Amino acid sequence: MSTLISRTATGRMPVPSQHSYKGGAPARFSDHSLLIAILLLALFGAAMIGSASIAVADKSYGTPFYFLSRQLLFLAMGCVLGVVTFRIPLSAWEKYGPHLILTSLVFLVLVLIPGIGKEVNGSRRWIDLGLFTVQVSETVKLFAIVYLAGYLVRRGHLVQTTFGGFFRPLMLICVAAALLLMEPDFGAAVVIVVTSVIMLLVAGVRFVQFIAIVAALCVVGGVLILSEPYRLERFSSFLDPFSDPFNSGFQLTQSLIAVGSGGFTGVGFGNSVQKLHYLPEGHTDFLFAILCEELGLIGAISLVLLYGFIVWRCFSLAKKSDEQGNRFAGFIALGIGSWIGLQSFINMGVNLGLLPTKGITLPLMSYGGSSALVFAVAFSLLLRVEWELRQNNYLALHRRESEMSGGAR
Repeated sequence: MSTLISRTATGRMPVPSQHSYKGGAPARFSDHSLLIAILLLALFGAAMIGSASIAVADKSYGTPFYFLSRQLLFLAMGCVLGVVTFRIPLSAWEKYGPHLILTSLVFLVLVLIPGIGKEVNGSRRWIDLGLFTVQVSETVKLFAIVYLAGYLVRRGHLVQTTFGGFFRPLMLICVAAALLLMEPDFGAAVVIVVTSVIMLLVAGVRFVQFIAIVAALCVVGGVLILSEPYRLERFSSFLDPFSDPFNSGFQLTQSLIAVGSGGFTGVGFGNSVQKLHYLPEGHTDFLFAILCEELGLIGAISLVLLYGFIVWRCFSLAKKSDEQGNRFAGFIALGIGSWIGLQSFINMGVNLGLLPTKGITLPLMSYGGSSALVFAVAFSLLLRVEWELRQNNYLALHRRESEMSGGAR
């Protein structure tokens, strides 16, 4: 993406409407390979949620498929929301990006107010709407990417040449991260900040500024870990979970037992022992451990390859967008790809004991309505990026053919 680093112009080809072509328009609705990968990921996740939650659902709600049925409902809602999102031009997202991030900050404040925010396990991350709850941090991740992508298009030159142009958007992102830490949601804050830093780096921020902000973030992260006893306990137990396997290291110990029990081929789908009330949050944060137990190394590698393909397609779309001069689309694809890759890496790292335990879901795999809906919107944005790139290619080809036929006459 070298040209994306150096180019500062905001020009782009006009984006045609979805129904503006006749006859010669490309017949393909969207990127089939990306769409199939997304659907496979969603269905794979639903199947694993059904298996991992069966004991908990039966004990808590009297029906073994409570979480599975709700996840399928969320996915159906996500499909509807995705279709609506696909029909929104990228120019609209670029225009309203600042409004979206400011709205997200308002809701991050609201979720901290007792009576509005719902507290679960000591964390206040949800707003209860009656039929379901909304986890605000999920929407902030997406809206931060949309806002930053628009800012990097509008102020790309300032980001590359001045400290203020680099610092201003990062301050807004840090305000969102600070509000997330107050919930507390350390995992979401890390994902948002690191994704933003990656986007700024690709936009061409000066290397000295990049090193300075990375060093500052490392210092802040260390202070945050040391300042809260529960974070320090998690970090200590991560280093040696078996030193206290029935207290601070219990969850990670049970996760490692699940992963180790799977071997190469797994114990078989539905045959997990750890999901029988041994491993907490087996259908949410620690779904990957149950997957490793039931499907083994083969299942784990298959999931990693699926995520890898999606992230690769995101970066590929970012490169193609840059080549067309559509920098906003490029930053959107880059941001979403970085977000998905980073969050899936952190979740798997936590399950494998490579990273300290934190509450962060596996994208489109773990149970959660807010997560499913937000990722449906994010993936629809990716498909919209691919669709507009294809239409722009058609426009350019049609223009060249018209010029050639005009010259021949």
